[in-house]
Amino acid sequence: QVRVVESGGGLVQPGGSLRLSCPASGILFSIHNMGWYRQAPVTQREVVASITVGGSTTYADSVKGRFTISRDNTEKTVYLQMNNLKPEDTAVYYCKIASDSWGQGIQVTVSS
Repeated sequence: QVRVVESGGGLVQPGGSLRLSCPASGILFSIHNMGWYRQAPVTQREVVASITVGGSTTYADSVKGRFTISRDNTEKTVYLQMNNLKPEDTAVYYCKIASDSWGQGIQVTVSS
């Protein structure tokens, strides 16, 4: 079975940084596209950032210049570096591998 588990979330003040990690097992990691999504209360889940097999990246307008997605095929892990965090970034963040493999989600709260 595919196992995807996010880590690195928590509480941070506005302007702070967090790095989310998403190691994956049970898949051929290097052949899949992947991404990070988030969902705030009473909102739809939205894509935050994605990265292709070849390393091309795409970001939501709201996080451009602040977030960076990367992947390590040796460690079979996708990362999301989040800098200059804002209260509106508060949400549950989900890691997605390929088209249908999701982590359980991890809370990120930005508050003073």
